[in-house]
Amino acid sequence: MSHCPLWRPVAVAAIALLSSGFLTAALAAETLVVYSARNEQLIKPVFDAYTRETGVQVKFTTGDAAVLIERLAAEGRNSPADVLMTVDAGELWNAAERGLLQPVKSDVLARNVPAHLRDPGNRWFGLSMRARTIAYSPKRVDPATLSTYEALAAPAWKGRLCLRTSKKVYNQSLVATLIAAQGEAVTERIVRGWVANLATDVFANDTQLLEAIAAGQCDVGIVNTYYYGRIVKERPDFPVKIFWANQGAGGVHVNISGAGIARYSRQGAAATRFLEWLSGSSAQAHFAAVNMEFPVNPAATLDPLVKSWGSFEPSLINVAEAGRLQPAAVRLMDRAGYR
Repeated sequence: MSHCPLWRPVAVAAIALLSSGFLTAALAAETLVVYSARNEQLIKPVFDAYTRETGVQVKFTTGDAAVLIERLAAEGRNSPADVLMTVDAGELWNAAERGLLQPVKSDVLARNVPAHLRDPGNRWFGLSMRARTIAYSPKRVDPATLSTYEALAAPAWKGRLCLRTSKKVYNQSLVATLIAAQGEAVTERIVRGWVANLATDVFANDTQLLEAIAAGQCDVGIVNTYYYGRIVKERPDFPVKIFWANQGAGGVHVNISGAGIARYSRQGAAATRFLEWLSGSSAQAHFAAVNMEFPVNPAATLDPLVKSWGSFEPSLINVAEAGRLQPAAVRLMDRAGYR
């Protein structure tokens, strides 16, 4: 009878463990975990396309950005998250300032995402651009009388303006960038003028605001264009139009839906490749079109409906200012009585 040397079962066990470790690492490398404030119906088709193209699975959790950021902070080094995705630059700025995102070095992202749509420290990047501009009733408003956000504070618009609540981050970001461009004193006069011109109480969302313009409750308002796009896609005869604000005067206020890599992600390289893919012209067209937004990559194709609205000059103020000046914007709106 032959005897098995003592080292042989030990070696076999060691090899099995080692192989298991390699297998676990390989499987882990095939899955990315995304915390997303962007709704499931807007991201799942894009994530599925990435999986089909690369074989990498994308697991995601959706929720309010503030909740996801707190979750990242609470989980610390134990967080499974590789990527944080939000629908406002201010939220990404906040996460980055709290040390929850890691800087990314990528020539691809630097080439695909314009400088004003990404963090100066490369901790997050815009993936789609949304314009917040003027909506109006073509039956009651001559577009020749429209010009800027600031002009909506003039007495000519008294009792004719609709606004969404100041509690929504989109308006906080708009006011923050007005502060960046004009300072607090001037911006406060503008916001007070808006409040004085309100035709009715503020609305909970932009869809309600657009419907109010259509119903004749007010003549003008300020909205994100993708809300308008969603309505017009279903109702082409919707009696509201959009006007590109501040052309030749600083440009239309823009914000982003974007993403950064979680500080404690153990798959930084894979997560970087994922963001690079999302910034490519093909993925960009899909990522933006699904929500009637604008791609950040200039090489990407616009959705035909979005393209029909015409080109515009965007503000080139870095969207990071929306985060840096958000606290000041909130205080200013409160002082001005904008609720």
